[in-house]
Amino acid sequence: MLERDSSPSGGEAGDFIEWQSEVAAFGVIDRLEPPPRGAVLFVGSSSIRLWHTLAADFAQRPTLNRGFGGSQIADSIYFAEQLVAPYDPAAIVLYAGGNDLAAGKPPAQVRDDFAAFVHCARRWAPQAPLAYLSIKPNLARRAQLPQIREANALIRACAAARQVDFLDVHTPMLGADGEPDPRWFDADGLHLNAQGYALWTGIVRGWLAAKDLL
Repeated sequence: MLERDSSPSGGEAGDFIEWQSEVAAFGVIDRLEPPPRGAVLFVGSSSIRLWHTLAADFAQRPTLNRGFGGSQIADSIYFAEQLVAPYDPAAIVLYAGGNDLAAGKPPAQVRDDFAAFVHCARRWAPQAPLAYLSIKPNLARRAQLPQIREANALIRACAAARQVDFLDVHTPMLGADGEPDPRWFDADGLHLNAQGYALWTGIVRGWLAAKDLL
């Protein structure tokens, strides 16, 4: 966990209280069933948390799902020690940023928070390859597409400078009209359905294979 006076995005410690019980639950799970070393660690917001088929989708390599709620990147920074340090992961995959934009953060701030997460993750897992799943388009937040595109472009450039792999899930989730394609989304128009997770699985599997992790 970051020190109280160095919370991301200028946040106070109280800003993160809502996630403390959820993050603490990961520690309880770890004590009941110690996680494997060398797993692929998935971190981020509800699109990670709701990836219920994660273990089956990557059966050749152990995985750990440490997504939580409607979290923003800043939350994963604040809890980075609990989310990353215990696991000695073989690789880290982050998906977050959409909630940041929905909360009113400008794309440049989302980029800066991404960079801060990379710094924290490498403190606890310096050898693990790290990938960022781009902010997806979605039906429920169609009006935010310009900000999503800007944030993705900024993060892509930041990732390249920090040897982080940027995995573009945004482009394949668009239809021919450039709008979010409904076939990838659950009924809420925000989260993924089975087809959407199958798409993401293929993209992440390709990355893991390129890293000789499958």
